[in-house]
Amino acid sequence: MISFAALFLSVTLLQLSSGAVGPLDALTGLGSGFSRAEVGFLGSMHFTGFFIGCWWAPRLMGDVGHSRAFAVFTAMGAIGMAGHILIFDPTAWALLRIMSGICIAGCYTVIESWLQAKVTNASRGRAMGLYRVVDMGGSLVAQLMIGSLASMETYIAYNLLTILCCAAMLPLALTRVPQPETPDAPRLRPALAWQMSPLAVAGVLVAAMSSASFRMVGPIYGQEVGLAASQIGLFLAAFVAGGALAQYPTGWLADKFDRRWVLIWLSVASVLSCAVTVAASGLGTAGVMLSAAFFGLTTFPVYSVAAAHAHDFAKPEERIELSAALMFFYATGAIAAPWVTSVLIENFGPAALFYFISLGHIGLVVFGLSRMRVRETRETRTRYV
Repeated sequence: MISFAALFLSVTLLQLSSGAVGPLDALTGLGSGFSRAEVGFLGSMHFTGFFIGCWWAPRLMGDVGHSRAFAVFTAMGAIGMAGHILIFDPTAWALLRIMSGICIAGCYTVIESWLQAKVTNASRGRAMGLYRVVDMGGSLVAQLMIGSLASMETYIAYNLLTILCCAAMLPLALTRVPQPETPDAPRLRPALAWQMSPLAVAGVLVAAMSSASFRMVGPIYGQEVGLAASQIGLFLAAFVAGGALAQYPTGWLADKFDRRWVLIWLSVASVLSCAVTVAASGLGTAGVMLSAAFFGLTTFPVYSVAAAHAHDFAKPEERIELSAALMFFYATGAIAAPWVTSVLIENFGPAALFYFISLGHIGLVVFGLSRMRVRETRETRTRYV
């Protein structure tokens, strides 16, 4: 675990910079006269970059190795953040957010590939568990930073995030741990995920719609329901914290019972949490914060349950390509969601965000019940991760 300290420090610094730039863009953009649709479009462009990064990262690692690929992706992220202070234009910012999205997908692909290559089967669970704790801890701190960043001068806030992003290069560049052998780039076969489980593909799309909408458009919703800029970070942090708390009990349920039923009941609970969140918007700050945590509790685990269900039908040699295919569908679902929900909020009010997400989960319930009539689930299942 000590030998991975450099990797974990890079993850923390990367999450502190990248986790705060989306909400900061929303608050700064709204304050500078951007429309809600333009702010939502910034989130969509982030996931466009994420989509490109998912495709490009394995290929770049195959060409130049892990360390150089990480440096390339981190530099792109730093350029994207620093460019915000040069021009206040939604189109220019959208192009810069593509670079930030590429950075996130690329850096995390490098780090996770490095971890998986260096651990053994005996230590894999502990290493990945610690990695997720570090990653989610960095994400929580990044959300809590938003209030402070929003109160600073714009150029100071973005320069600070740029410095953190650049600093993420240092631990990985200075580590004496030898980098893994150059990997072979897996083929991207989206059809493989559909062949394994159409329900898993639907679950991943709905998970993307829920998470991307909330994380990118949540600041708009927060302002609409009366939260101050200093409280929006806490609002997003409550969502992440609720999702973190749900992971272990959901994993236990998904390993013990039919994953399809777990997925269906998660979507039912998500529809309930959407209704609670809309109802709690008039109950003051505490009600809004608690409802955000409840929303994260019900929606965050959907991706992992869907992915576990798909892997139940995969052969060992298909798992890497299946993971890549599921990420492809996640990125596809996440690209459109922030822009669509921001337009809905602009035209129908803040509650439209959760009406849209509810429709997605209702569709997943209906599709899940129909798929249960088509085939039986596997008795022998992979462990939930």
